[in-house]
Amino acid sequence: MYKIIKQEGRARLGEFVTPHGAIQTPAFMNVATCGAIKGAVSALDLKNIKCQVQLCNTYHLHLRPGDDKVKTLGGLHSFTRWNGPILTDSGGFQVFSLAKLRDIKEEGVTFHSHIDGRKIFMGPEESMRIQSNLGSTIAMAFDECVENPSPYQYTKDSVARTTRWLKRCVTELDRLNSLEDTLNPKQMLFGINQGGTYSDLRINHMKEIAEMDLDGYAIGGLAVGEPTEVMYEIIENVEPFAPKDKIRYLMGVGTPVNILEAVYRGIDLFDCVMPSRNARHGQLFTWDGVRNLNNAKYELDPSPIDPHCDCPICQNYSRAYIRHLLKSGEMLGMRLAVLHNLYFYNNLMEVIRHKLEAGCFEDFYEKYRKILGVRI
Repeated sequence: MYKIIKQEGRARLGEFVTPHGAIQTPAFMNVATCGAIKGAVSALDLKNIKCQVQLCNTYHLHLRPGDDKVKTLGGLHSFTRWNGPILTDSGGFQVFSLAKLRDIKEEGVTFHSHIDGRKIFMGPEESMRIQSNLGSTIAMAFDECVENPSPYQYTKDSVARTTRWLKRCVTELDRLNSLEDTLNPKQMLFGINQGGTYSDLRINHMKEIAEMDLDGYAIGGLAVGEPTEVMYEIIENVEPFAPKDKIRYLMGVGTPVNILEAVYRGIDLFDCVMPSRNARHGQLFTWDGVRNLNNAKYELDPSPIDPHCDCPICQNYSRAYIRHLLKSGEMLGMRLAVLHNLYFYNNLMEVIRHKLEAGCFEDFYEKYRKILGVRI
């Protein structure tokens, strides 16, 4: 259940109550693709960096170790030791981005594993069964994510198929939630808005799926190569047609500036591999902009990554030391950098919530949208 606490313009301060605890929104979900954040970060670490939600990947966990094994071990909460909300994506994006050979039909998609090449079939029912086995808090509907740009007619046909698949997801998850051996009989379902960069397709699709009274609504298929201005325009066009009393999730986004801009336009929930991936390569987010620790100027710099940050890393380690670890290929370097970036993202969301509560988000937005993306 989602409740709006306060609103400033389109930006929303809210609370989303789930079977595994309440999420204060706007919120960022930390991406633990295979059950852990890349960079040697565990679920226990997440508790110390203000994380509210862990996101795990249906496609990857189905391939390895296998969702049946995860179920035997008590589901993702028991398996990873994270006791808060967990969202699992449907596997759709990975099927379309990782599988070089795939065959899309009404039943679902046949594809070859990117690990060993074996043939796998996944459709709406299979995706729901895998996510039910994983026991996540929130399951995502199985959809087709098209490339941007894609031909209008193909995109239109794809959206119609995604809607039909969504209806099958609803039916199957209802069945799974009623079974005696289901790990999470209160598993929630989010639908995904698609339509490429065509506003009319996006709006019509949102109107259509809004009538299905789902637990939440995601906007998918953006941040995949189109200009950011196009992404913002799509959000602005679609937002008025998203149910006001439901949580909104922008999938795979993004930079701190992207998040600020999307919150400003009415989005509540985000996920992205960027903070952890960039951290492993020495790119760190700060309140002054983006800092690249690979630069030689940090070789003898005793300062913290961000003098304005109170994360455990900035309180204890220098730019020079973390740079040295990264240059030396020491795993600790990646771990410290990832922990800082994730803390920065989670803390950014907390500050945004405080500004919304105080009624001064607009001023904060206008100031930091010009700063957070600057390369130092």
